[in-house]
Amino acid sequence: MDIRKLQKIAVAALEDIKAKDIEVLNTSKISALFDRVIIATGDSNRHVRSLARNVYDKVKEAGGEVIGIEGEETGEWVLVDLGDIVVHVMQPAVRVYYNLEELWKVVPKRPRKKADSDAGGE
Repeated sequence: MDIRKLQKIAVAALEDIKAKDIEVLNTSKISALFDRVIIATGDSNRHVRSLARNVYDKVKEAGGEVIGIEGEETGEWVLVDLGDIVVHVMQPAVRVYYNLEELWKVVPKRPRKKADSDAGGE
């Protein structure tokens, strides 16, 4: 399945059940394992589990492949592995603590300034 279509299905599934703060990160330049990370917040254990299960169900209904789902037992953080996309659904405190957005953020490299390379050379 095309990654744009898969992303659209996953985000729509999260929006259907009122996920909060949905963020899609393009990780294709920093990881060979997957191309996107989708992070969303649920209000409670039950809400987090329902959001993750809805992503699972909607992707399956559309003919997509779900590699696996982890964390449904506790419902604090549920991961849905869609192959090219990994969906993380978390409770607010867990999301703040692990701060995945910062971990997977792509920071562009700064070009070296001529002054930096010449410093201390004279």
